Amino acid sequence: MEFELPVQGPFSLRESTRFLEDFAPARYRGSGDGCLRLATWIEEAAGTTGVAVRQSPDGSVTATVEGSPPDRAAEQVARILGLDVDGRRFAEVVAADPVVAEVAADRPGFRPVSFWSPYEAACWAVLSQRTGRAAAAAVKQRIADRFDDRHEVGGEPVQAFPAPPRLREVAVDLPVPDVKQQRLRGLAEAALDGRLDGRRLRSLPAEQALAEVRELPGIGPFSAELVVLRGAGAPDVFPAAEARLHAEMAARYRLVDPSPAELAALAERWRPFRSWVAVLLRAARA
Repeated sequence: MEFELPVQGPFSLRESTRFLEDFAPARYRGSGDGCLRLATWIEEAAGTTGVAVRQSPDGSVTATVEGSPPDRAAEQVARILGLDVDGRRFAEVVAADPVVAEVAADRPGFRPVSFWSPYEAACWAVLSQRTGRAAAAAVKQRIADRFDDRHEVGGEPVQAFPAPPRLREVAVDLPVPDVKQQRLRGLAEAALDGRLDGRRLRSLPAEQALAEVRELPGIGPFSAELVVLRGAGAPDVFPAAEARLHAEMAARYRLVDPSPAELAALAERWRPFRSWVAVLLRAARA
């Protein structure tokens, strides 16, 4: 089934693919044919599904979902790509800050691409704790290869990370230490209970969403921001615990040892797209 995704403001699927190739934890590999391929658990569904996203020369964006798509597929794919947000004012916010404008000039049509779901973002947070990104990405891929089905997406195979019911079922067999097995099982149960539902997290005030996510197993302040900003795609939250972002801001704005509070005050000029600008700067640093 194919459906069209809303586009309000500049958007480039090519830049989204570039972002995933350069910055995503698991290093997305594009095919060079203009199609973004993903396989994921659609919230409230029983299992995973494959999705192919394409952009026409006129700027319109369509997604093709294999089989009978879950009811929330269009909503979730739009959220992943930042298309559920009216981005028409983003250019104004960027232009008003010369530092941000310089970075954005190299990425026309940029919008941050989220994790496929808050659930998957939370699982990544646990997998990457006390280990390098490359090693964590390799373990995540091993879990996907062993415990979920491969999907045919746009003529190519794509592997999905296990949906919550499957992850809960196989938690004791995951190739990670016992403590991470327990935390991943707890996150699967939280997802099934709706505590990691993207629609719900986006409906909450940001501080409440962050506080609730911090109650989940293995999720601290940094991980909670990852889940809410890059999992649920909240567009206007300043990452208070993101040390690499803070270092990039200090360098670009030529600040000497600024406090998180000072950086948060500086980021007020980015409203209502503080998350978007923060991810843009982090991507530039990476």
